[in-house]
Amino acid sequence: MLSLATWNIHKGFSQFNRRVVVHELRERLRLLDADIVFLQEVQGQHLKHPHRHRNWPDAPQHHFLAEECWPHHAYGQNVAYDHGHHGNAILSRFPIVSQHNQDVTHFRFDQRGLLHCAIAVPHIPTPVHCVSVHLSLFGGSRKRQLAALVDRIEAVVPADAALVIAGDFNDWRNQADALLAQRLNLREAFAATPGQRPAKSFPARLPILRLDRIYVRGFDMLERSAHHGGAWAGISDHAALFARVSACSALNDGVLSAPTEALQ
Repeated sequence: MLSLATWNIHKGFSQFNRRVVVHELRERLRLLDADIVFLQEVQGQHLKHPHRHRNWPDAPQHHFLAEECWPHHAYGQNVAYDHGHHGNAILSRFPIVSQHNQDVTHFRFDQRGLLHCAIAVPHIPTPVHCVSVHLSLFGGSRKRQLAALVDRIEAVVPADAALVIAGDFNDWRNQADALLAQRLNLREAFAATPGQRPAKSFPARLPILRLDRIYVRGFDMLERSAHHGGAWAGISDHAALFARVSACSALNDGVLSAPTEALQ
């Protein structure tokens, strides 16, 4: 079995930037207890925050959040400014054997990236390819970014390799599902059966939009949950999503067939 989580962590601040919550966020991540964590809006560096907030961690956020639980982690810078930068991260209990951050910025003022890691997961014969994404708020830009994502995966990831793509897609119209199913044989964790749709994840206090996703290939779905409201809503404006999966027999045999809906 393999457990997965994705969360847009809002740079470690509560909604509307009212207070630093990165310490509470770390405790919540530990409660999720996922093997691989996909994070967005991770503060890699900020030169001003340590002087403004006495509880600001000394280490970059992905180091701080991974401490003691996820010995392997990667960070991909998306947005740079005079006093720092932020981007996507992946935290893993298992070794990251390679990593690559791809710039998929469409507009200069809306910088975005795809962090792609290959992870050596026990009992799975070849590395699991994992991509943490944070796509644009603009529909035209999202379309280009999804195309870039699919092109990269088709170019560098074997068609029979296990694949997880998770993050903040900003895709409230649910246009990514069909493309990712048809081109990459991916299923969304919360829409794995016909008639279901991705989980509502924004805003975290009372979600109405389906922005965050976990897409998988080569795995059977065992469990999934969205964490919002209550204490979760006081940490980020996005809900945290969790899924538990098991490697399907076709993955172990080295043969993955396309789902029925992708063949129609």
